[in-house]
Amino acid sequence: MAQPVSTQQLPSIVPPGRKVATAIAVGAAALGVVAVLGALALWVHYGTTVFFEMIASGISACF
Repeated sequence: MAQPVSTQQLPSIVPPGRKVATAIAVGAAALGVVAVLGALALWVHYGTTVFFEMIASGISACF
């Protein structure tokens, strides 16, 4: 007679590496949101002309 095959249930604990990757992804997303909100705040405070001139001067300084 055949014996039933028992399957072992793996614990549903998230591996530590996945926790770190999730934390990095959440941190990067939060940093992106802060950067966008900062850019919008500068745009509102200084206006479009000054904002674009600051961006253009920053890009030209890099190159």
